[in-house]
Amino acid sequence: MVKYVVGDLKDLFPEIIARAAEHLRYVFGFELKQLDRKHHTYILIHKLKPLEEEEDLGGDGPRLGLLMMILGLIYMKGNSVREAQVWDMLRRLGVLPSKYHFLFGYPKRLIMEEFVQQRYLNYRRVPHTNPLEYEFSWGPRSSLEISKMKVLGFEARLHKKEPPSTGQCSTVKPWQMRPIGPELRPV
Repeated sequence: MVKYVVGDLKDLFPEIIARAAEHLRYVFGFELKQLDRKHHTYILIHKLKPLEEEEDLGGDGPRLGLLMMILGLIYMKGNSVREAQVWDMLRRLGVLPSKYHFLFGYPKRLIMEEFVQQRYLNYRRVPHTNPLEYEFSWGPRSSLEISKMKVLGFEARLHKKEPPSTGQCSTVKPWQMRPIGPELRPV
């Protein structure tokens, strides 16, 4: 890589790699790991930050938060949700799907071009509908990288409720969680 990509700027290679690694981490959620120092061999590892560390709005926190909200909606609606319901949820949050948003850019583009293309969400036509309707469901990448417990925990924190215990993921819906606050603490 040094020979072909960097050429005469070998001295700048560590800085170039550091910047590239930073952009890969913040924009795409990939961590660049060096395998072989001598031959400059690297691999990319996908790393979603744990949700507890994303209290600030930097990095990919807002985008991951939006994805988690959509995945939560899909989970609560029985593993698929009509496209119109997603846009309606965004509007209720004050995020217009086709208007620029300071955290997400254009939300519809983010969802359709990034979340769907990166396979976090499946997007498919609902059969036998006139006019045509489409729906979202969990994509294969979400199923591998994000557990339903994480989504339930995210929803619980969002609604200030206690998340269910580990074994209850498939049976407990977010609205069945107990409220937490100063007057009621988790047991």
